[in-house]
Amino acid sequence: MSSCATVSAPEPVFSEPWHAQVFALTVHLNEAGRFAWPDWAARFSATLKRHGLHKELDGGEDYFQAWLETLETYLVEEGSVLPDEVGPVKQAWEEAYLTTPHGEPVVLR
Repeated sequence: MSSCATVSAPEPVFSEPWHAQVFALTVHLNEAGRFAWPDWAARFSATLKRHGLHKELDGGEDYFQAWLETLETYLVEEGSVLPDEVGPVKQAWEEAYLTTPHGEPVVLR
């Protein structure tokens, strides 16, 4: 007699695809030698403190907005991105994302 266990799907690690993407990009930049992880952690902590996020974060939207802000600020400070480029590129990605049919790759034109 065999027992049939119910297997549920695992909880997603990231609640939104962009959370995983910004995380992966940050890890890639670290592994490529663009910054040391302790420096990243200090910068990210400063962003969280600046936003007054003194609650325990669960990896939700507020956490990843702070993560993205930290990465954008870092890339501007190191000269990889010009300050006036961040806003238009973010807007272009948002427009591309919102107008791309579900399941299709998002393309920035």
